[in-house]
Amino acid sequence: MSNTIELTILMPCLNEVQTLAACIKKAQAGLARAGVGGEILIADNGSTDGSIELAQKMGARVVHVKQKGYGNALRYGVEAAQGKWIIMGDADDSYDFADIEGFVDHLRKGNELVMGCRLPRGGGRIMPGAMPWKNRWIGNPALSFLGRLFFRSPAQDFHSGLRAFTKEAFERMELKTTGMEFASEMVIKATLKGMRISEVPITLYKDGRSRPPHLKPWRDGWRHLRFMLIYSPRWLFLIPGLLLCAAGFAGANLTYWAPFKIGGVVFDAGSQMMACTWMIIGAQFVAFACFTKVFAIGEGLLPDDAKFSKAFTFFTLERGIVFGVALLLAGLAILLRAVWTWKQADYGSLDYSQNLRNLIAAATLVVLGIQVVSSSFFMSVLGLKTSTRKPPALPEGGAAN
Repeated sequence: MSNTIELTILMPCLNEVQTLAACIKKAQAGLARAGVGGEILIADNGSTDGSIELAQKMGARVVHVKQKGYGNALRYGVEAAQGKWIIMGDADDSYDFADIEGFVDHLRKGNELVMGCRLPRGGGRIMPGAMPWKNRWIGNPALSFLGRLFFRSPAQDFHSGLRAFTKEAFERMELKTTGMEFASEMVIKATLKGMRISEVPITLYKDGRSRPPHLKPWRDGWRHLRFMLIYSPRWLFLIPGLLLCAAGFAGANLTYWAPFKIGGVVFDAGSQMMACTWMIIGAQFVAFACFTKVFAIGEGLLPDDAKFSKAFTFFTLERGIVFGVALLLAGLAILLRAVWTWKQADYGSLDYSQNLRNLIAAATLVVLGIQVVSSSFFMSVLGLKTSTRKPPALPEGGAAN
């Protein structure tokens, strides 16, 4: 094994004295078996059970991380790592650090992030008792599926705790989170930045601790899901918004001209009002998708999107204003028609259903027109250049909803 430190095996630690020795021994064996010069680095997050002393006695290097949180421990650990390659994994003896040759081989082939896959579809194994049933059959498969759907990530096991990456790639990821979302953010950022990602099958063992794990399945699962949704305005806002707009537009047009019947169900003004409500909500969702995308790109949370920027070479502020004003005028025209019809009846009683359908259509178009104009101006504000960051490439004058 070379004396040069190429690889750092990094373990975040918080009171892991029961399992830390076994993990360090396996990591030492793994370095020797892989034929790579390396170090074992413990990122301690405030242990009080003797973990620090044990790690130092066994020859591991310890870095003290005062800021609490899984993400903080790993971030500061990576900063302190001496290797150009880093393998991270929990110190609870659920991963076999002696079996790291696959990770090293993939790193040597130029991959920038190598995920360990515990799930059978990726060749991995989960030993009896190693993972609660809700994590194995619901949480991990569902979140991994959403990760592939939202971000087109190649990872089969989106939340595996054993993974390897280059230090240079980690720096390019510019990770922000400090808690359990750190694991999701790493895969998302690597995917969005077009890094080379591969996967190796691994085995997950029952951890060797007598105390409950730090992980809280429902709470931490929600945190991962929330984070993925926040990082995907397309799935959080845009797609639901477009579906609502399409359904609302169809329903509103079908009910505007006259009531219609399907089976024994009559659809009239009340149905039109609900359809128009969907259109308004959908339009707001589409606007939120654009706002979120521009803000996230401007703040460096998401990479530049050429297709998104190209769309705004057409949807300029001025065109947004024209379109919004056109909707507003159309709504006012229908409203004036309704008032004129009322005047023709000497402001007396009218066909309730027909007049209400006109009023609903008028109000919807007025609201949508105001939404489009205000959204166009707000997008223009978001698109302004700041002194600290370059915004997404928007045309002069900003962009519309």
